[in-house]
Amino acid sequence: MTLGMNVSRHITRVASTTILLSLVVTALVACSGNSRVRKPAELTPVANQFDMQPVWTTNVGSSESFNFHPVVAGDMVYAASHRGNLAKIDLATGNKIWEVSVPERLAIGPGSDGRTTVAVSTKGTVFAYDDSGKSIWKVSVGSEVLSEPIVAGGIVIVRALDNRFIGLDAQTGTRKWVYQRQQSALSLRVGYGMLAINNEVIVTGFAGGRFGMIAIANGGLVWETPVSFPKGFSEIERLNDVTAKPSMEGDIICAVSYQGRIGCGQARTGNLIWFKDYSSYTGTSQSSDMVFSANEKSYVTAFATKDGTQVWENTQLTYRDLGESLAVGRVLLMGDAQGYIHAFSQANGEMVARIRHDSSPISAAPVAVGGLILVQSQGGKITAYSPK
Repeated sequence: MTLGMNVSRHITRVASTTILLSLVVTALVACSGNSRVRKPAELTPVANQFDMQPVWTTNVGSSESFNFHPVVAGDMVYAASHRGNLAKIDLATGNKIWEVSVPERLAIGPGSDGRTTVAVSTKGTVFAYDDSGKSIWKVSVGSEVLSEPIVAGGIVIVRALDNRFIGLDAQTGTRKWVYQRQQSALSLRVGYGMLAINNEVIVTGFAGGRFGMIAIANGGLVWETPVSFPKGFSEIERLNDVTAKPSMEGDIICAVSYQGRIGCGQARTGNLIWFKDYSSYTGTSQSSDMVFSANEKSYVTAFATKDGTQVWENTQLTYRDLGESLAVGRVLLMGDAQGYIHAFSQANGEMVARIRHDSSPISAAPVAVGGLILVQSQGGKITAYSPK
């Protein structure tokens, strides 16, 4: 059994017992292997077939071990850091329009629709600011939050670690609805990504290999479908949560579970067209006809969206702890734990470019907007690159 990058710090027990916790620790140590097995692959030279020229660079502070993503709303970028910095940045110039210091350390964020911007503290407090950077409300959700909040349709959607989805009025913070999921005996202690679609619904993964669609207006479950099912004898082996944000292209939606399967189906119903054994906690990204993912060994694989046929696999970056991916144009972009951005050909998986962003890990997916590629590292450096 392979558990991948530092998964031991991502496991949490909802109803713990001394015996089970001892078994978890023992199993994790056994699965982690020795350091030589996890040695990152050496980088081989790449003749860049295109350049990524920096247009502007700024810094919002270190995210430490947390996973902060830049968010684009209109012509502005919103970014945050663990230390509590929250900034609104001009997409064209990189100039900070405003930057505030949130009163508490942040666990995740931001979420923004350009009018209301929110971030969530390590204490489970949601802090909201208007478009001028003025604090407008704060609300405690009573639980730790590791999932990036979403602001859409006048609602702030917060997913708490205790399996509650909470809808708050974006202007006042008033609670509009709560959707409660059943607790799992053992689950991955990570942020479960949420994908907003047309300000109407979100699609997200659940524990136990399932994912589903939730209405933004009232928190109602639209559909739910399994990607995979628990296998094995121990609770560690049976972990197969869909933690990463599902991806969508056209009317096809794809998701992947940890220690489970990858699959694609119809976005309207959630019915899967195909699924295959696979394991990933960094999720999927899609082109018009392929879905891409990286497993715990940092093997990058492309599958045909229509039937799941494996198109290619690239193993050049083994154990480099690749982050979330972005499929854009004809390439697939992914960062790694040493601050490199790697570009693969979507057609055949060939490495076509590489640049060094900085020396800290890049776990968040790059963002494509307005002809630019935005990258934020865990060190807090944000750069807008122009592909040439």
